[in-house]
Amino acid sequence: MSVDPQYHWPIPPEGGWTADDLDTLPNLPPHTELIDGSLVFVSPQTRFHLRAVGFFEWQLRSLAPEGLEVLREFTIDIDRRNRPEPDVIVIPDEDDLDLDQTRVPAQTVQLAIEVVSAESVDRDRETKPLKYARAKIPHYWRVENSGGRAVVYVFELEPTTGVYVATGIFHDRLKVSVPFPIDLDLDDITAKRGRPQ
Repeated sequence: MSVDPQYHWPIPPEGGWTADDLDTLPNLPPHTELIDGSLVFVSPQTRFHLRAVGFFEWQLRSLAPEGLEVLREFTIDIDRRNRPEPDVIVIPDEDDLDLDQTRVPAQTVQLAIEVVSAESVDRDRETKPLKYARAKIPHYWRVENSGGRAVVYVFELEPTTGVYVATGIFHDRLKVSVPFPIDLDLDDITAKRGRPQ
């Protein structure tokens, strides 16, 4: 990979970048996140990541009750220095929805899903769950590739302590009652696709 000698990497201001900067900085790669005032660029997606994100987006859209919306790869405002982009989120479907908005407030998010990549392991297992819990996002799912099969780690916010507690580890089938009834065959994520005859 060659680097354009004319390209100048953005130099962070004193104190780091802010959530508003993501909308105004020129030439940022798609899906750039802000974590602790630093810009985080994503690496190329694996096939597993692409399939898992598409699977959860499509399945949750088909199962979500009226009044909820499912968004893929959309940033959330946690605070001035944190604007992560979960792979999938579930939010209220507001009547006065602004179709030009580029982010949603974290306090509106009902469920955040992260599909772990090799470069995002620490963020998805440690950094983001802490931030999502502090932002009071009630449900967090972490999806991992375990030997070519999806494993989903499900967490729920414990209201007294304000931290996530594990409510299940799902290997073949994900069945939960919150944030709404969901019953999914996880093998569909990595199943070999049939070819048209």
